[in-house]
Amino acid sequence: MASAEVKRAVVTGGAGFLGSHLCERLVADGWRVICVDNLVTGAAQNVRALEHNKAFESLQHNVSEPLYLDGPVHAVLHFASPASPIDYADLPIATLKVGTLGTHNMLGLARAKGAIFLLASTSEVYGDPTVHPQPETYWGNVNPIGPRAVYDEAKRAAEAFTMAYHRTHGMKTRIARIFNTFGPRMRLNDGRAVPNFLLQALGNQPMTVYGDGSQTRSLCYVDDLIEGVVRLLNADYSDPINLGTTDEITMLELAKRIRDLCGSSSEIVFLPIPEDDPRQRRPDLMRARTILDWEATTSLDSGLKKTISYFKTRLAGGKSKAS
Repeated sequence: MASAEVKRAVVTGGAGFLGSHLCERLVADGWRVICVDNLVTGAAQNVRALEHNKAFESLQHNVSEPLYLDGPVHAVLHFASPASPIDYADLPIATLKVGTLGTHNMLGLARAKGAIFLLASTSEVYGDPTVHPQPETYWGNVNPIGPRAVYDEAKRAAEAFTMAYHRTHGMKTRIARIFNTFGPRMRLNDGRAVPNFLLQALGNQPMTVYGDGSQTRSLCYVDDLIEGVVRLLNADYSDPINLGTTDEITMLELAKRIRDLCGSSSEIVFLPIPEDDPRQRRPDLMRARTILDWEATTSLDSGLKKTISYFKTRLAGGKSKAS
């Protein structure tokens, strides 16, 4: 690639939570970015700040169908997929298709263009883990026919597709196993723990904790996660790399922390735990530290305060439109 040539990236799911932050970062780093999204779970407003930037273009397209683009492409970053249990319960077949057909199509595009392919995989490939913390060498404990299987198995298949193209065609591929991430631009009705708790706490509504709340997650702020993705894109490493934080917290502790930060009077109520809900989640970050020289630096409280501010703005905007 000539040094004077501007790099061009395709980001699928680019109008989603993670994808929109990635588009912004790549544009800031000097890339020309094509955001591809069918807006089923993404939102055009997430990339509105980029819409007049000459380095950015947006294309509404379902990547489960083939995509043909003119001109050079240097990187394809495949972030398209419903990512919340609520979404993939509502869109089970679409979730399977974007993880399989969508991955196949985007690998085909990357191969045709001689581009690097980066897959946004997930900690869900580990299922309800029997090993803790989870290293990339752990094969997982996934129920292949359970309610979460459409997402878990789609991502596992996506990883298999990616490695098959790497081995068969010698393609430059990357696999990011993304652990729980939060921050501005999460949907208010996303259904995951942080948005749920925030929405309930800000409305002084009962905060719903599943089971006894002892199940854990490790929550990474979005800016840190995107830094890890960019470093992985630039690394010469094809095996999966965990991206997340080792700061583990129980769901009950998280609910209380969010309630305190919101100054909320919400009570905490307990509901039955969903089927196949993982009991523990914490990444082994040895590869990320060694290969990418990366780890998250934003504290949970600092990230939550920024996310609370975003949610308050969105909720205020919704009320003003309704009035």
